[in-house]
Amino acid sequence: MYNKYIFINQNRRKKQKELEEKQKLENSQINIDMLQELQNKKDSKNTKKTIPNISNNLTNKENNQQSSNSKGKKLMKFVDNYVLVDIETTGLSPIKDEIIEIGAIKVENNQIIDSYNQLIKIDGSLSPFITSLTGITNEMLQAGKQPHIVIQEFVNFAGENILIGHNVNFDIGFLTHQSQKYLNHPISNDYIDTMYLARRIVPNSVNYKLGTLANLFDISYQGAHRGLKDVEITYEVYNHLRKAVNRDRVF
Repeated sequence: MYNKYIFINQNRRKKQKELEEKQKLENSQINIDMLQELQNKKDSKNTKKTIPNISNNLTNKENNQQSSNSKGKKLMKFVDNYVLVDIETTGLSPIKDEIIEIGAIKVENNQIIDSYNQLIKIDGSLSPFITSLTGITNEMLQAGKQPHIVIQEFVNFAGENILIGHNVNFDIGFLTHQSQKYLNHPISNDYIDTMYLARRIVPNSVNYKLGTLANLFDISYQGAHRGLKDVEITYEVYNHLRKAVNRDRVF
């Protein structure tokens, strides 16, 4: 009898405890529902403010992704129709530094048919090092054109042609940044890097600087570090690499 009494009391206490827990849970749910309702009201008031920001952020991310994916393809071949390009700059950073000269030549059927060369005005002054390297002075830049004009002229000159240059990724980095800045679109031409070709075709060269390759192929390097002269040298290097491939079949 005593054990039965204990068992009954235990069941009562268990049921009472379950009832108390259920009540707590219901009260808690009420509080959660109330908080959720308040949050919904607050969110509804702020909807007009938050949605545009989210939309803008998504748009910016999409634009950045499109911009980064708009760069042309790197090609490893020899072509007969193309535009050679070389730029001179105030430094190495496409974001912080500026283009001071663009030189380009247009080639059809592997013959030069046109050229473009233009100095560009800048806001600041050239460092003595850049003047010493290129021969370009602040006075010379004063006679140049505004950046947005020169970039547009180059884009028109290049058209959809393949771009060729020596370490041309450097040039394309600057040109793409400037084109995006002034024309609201990047330069997306496919491109060929003569330095990369030389590494494959002339594996035993001391290095792959334009001057070294010019010397290797007996090409005059006089007047280098100016846009138009550098593309003329690059044109000669490109054709000597083409001849090496045809002769030795190493490519």
